[in-house]
Amino acid sequence: MDYPPAVLEKAQRLEQLLLQVAAGESLDAVNATFGFNLDERQLARWQARYEAGGRRWEALIDGRHGHPRQAHSALREWLYACKEQDEEMRAPQLVADIKEKFGVELSAGHINYLLRKRGLTAPPGRPPKGPDTAAEPPAAPNAPSASMDNAGIFFPRSSKGGDGCC
Repeated sequence: MDYPPAVLEKAQRLEQLLLQVAAGESLDAVNATFGFNLDERQLARWQARYEAGGRRWEALIDGRHGHPRQAHSALREWLYACKEQDEEMRAPQLVADIKEKFGVELSAGHINYLLRKRGLTAPPGRPPKGPDTAAEPPAAPNAPSASMDNAGIFFPRSSKGGDGCC
């Protein structure tokens, strides 16, 4: 399996640490030299793994080195520049553009995550209605209406309704 260079370098540094501790140097000094923070229990676990692997640094490779980074720095910079140029561009369109330009398939949620980290997302919620979509502006409260004279006909038992009751 292909490991990143940092993972291989860490395993080699760990082998050097184990060899120097076995030679009699103090764990604290060797930790400081190689940039580790191992305690006695962790040291014993790494020593056992090293011995079981035939005293080879390859036995110390930690297989957990993360996911490959698909949204590399060039892609992110292009994404940020594209969003800054056109604020109306939304994640589904950006997903299609990224797939076409870079050959990388990202989800719309991840695009929004990257944009949110940079502060380039639209505010949450529905956009407010514009003035062209509103039928008419709302009337001011307590404003007199034009047809207050006929208000009583809608309430038949009222005194102005004229049904003679009460």
